[in-house]
Amino acid sequence: MTTFDERAVVHAFRDDALGEHDAVGLAAAIRRGEVSAAEAARDARERVRAVEARLGAVQSYVETPAPAAGAGGAFRGVPTFVKDNTDYQGLPTGHGSAAFHPRAARRHAPFARQFLSSGVTVLGKTRLPEFGFSPTTEYEGAEPVRNPWHTGHSAGGSSGGSAALVAAGAVPIAHANDGGGSIRIPAACCGLVGLKPTRGRVVANAQSRQLPLDIVSDGIVSRSVRDAAAFLACAERYRQSPELPPLGLVEGPSGRRLRIGFLLDSPNGVRSDAATRAAVTGTVATLERLGHTVEPVELAMDPSFTDDFLTYWGMLSFLIGATGRTLGPDFDRRRMDGLSRGLREEYLRNWRRTPGVLRRLRRTREAYAAGFRGLDLVLTPVLAHTTPRIGHLSPTVPYSTLVERILAYVAFTPVDNVVGTPSISVPTTSATRDGLPVGVMFSGRPGAERKLLELAFELEADRPFRRIQDLGL
Repeated sequence: MTTFDERAVVHAFRDDALGEHDAVGLAAAIRRGEVSAAEAARDARERVRAVEARLGAVQSYVETPAPAAGAGGAFRGVPTFVKDNTDYQGLPTGHGSAAFHPRAARRHAPFARQFLSSGVTVLGKTRLPEFGFSPTTEYEGAEPVRNPWHTGHSAGGSSGGSAALVAAGAVPIAHANDGGGSIRIPAACCGLVGLKPTRGRVVANAQSRQLPLDIVSDGIVSRSVRDAAAFLACAERYRQSPELPPLGLVEGPSGRRLRIGFLLDSPNGVRSDAATRAAVTGTVATLERLGHTVEPVELAMDPSFTDDFLTYWGMLSFLIGATGRTLGPDFDRRRMDGLSRGLREEYLRNWRRTPGVLRRLRRTREAYAAGFRGLDLVLTPVLAHTTPRIGHLSPTVPYSTLVERILAYVAFTPVDNVVGTPSISVPTTSATRDGLPVGVMFSGRPGAERKLLELAFELEADRPFRRIQDLGL
């Protein structure tokens, strides 16, 4: 039986211009003249102010927000936030770090321009853990971002600030990006839809283009599947990927029945907890009732995959430490947090492994493709256990203990980043005893976003996602 403390629930839903609209619905109301973009921005700012003291999700605000100039996209006038690792002209980009004092960006990052093409009104920037390395948005010397479903728990990471605001109803959608699960993890923690696109589906992340293996994809977190679909359609209208077949606007379920593989435990040997297993098996039962063929599957990953990914993560921390003055002239790597420093130090002990690490990670696509033979999609947990309490994954935890905890938690998402395949986290009707959401994840071959979205639409229609506003305050 699920129990929860109403005092720990935070949401901003009310009778105003935003109502209970998702982004598609709000944009339609603006087009019909029922509300104005200015009213939506005003009421969204009021909602943010109502929850921010308890959530801690916002890094900075735009002084005078306005709809993207000249944009006529599907999200025209929808208020939103950009994650604070992406340049937005006039706002500093701090990357969640206390190692430097950020300067105001002179221009929008390429993805910010693509996002703005949808017509959104940017209200500010959301918080992330330092350089996006952690699956929780917590800090050594600052308050964490808290989960609106239960403020004693993590909102996930690294797009934790964005997920907290969307789940709480402050804005309908917000920017997120994913280098190891950072869209899908906070989506699962906060009861949202989070789709990591195929590598190349959206414009390349400015930082990752310079890396030997591009593992980062940008996107959004949302409360509805149709918002995720509308975002990708807007992104494609801005720039059609030359490497992938056109996607177009996915508008609902497909009549096609799929063959779906599933696994409960991670290929690297991490066993999922009872609540997570129940969410997956419950989803299997739903899929079978809907007429899909579902069967257990094994993904034979290289036994070194986890260590190799951790080494690559450490290389990123090392590179940031070595080039940090490009972020700010006062950058001091000694002020990086415990997780960042630990990753860097571990890489310095193992740097000679780098050529082999890169070679093995690039080969992951072969094993991954083999696991998909005869299947359309694969269903897994998003995370090996449910959302932890604040402090469990804090960067103040000794590094060796912290890494052990992270690897026991983030056991499913990184493979799609390495291979470049699309993957979506969707809420289930399951919940923890504290009332927290439990998500599941579907992954597909490169370019399989249509199948992922059509299936997510079908699940959403069959068993509507839980709503935080139904829990009380």
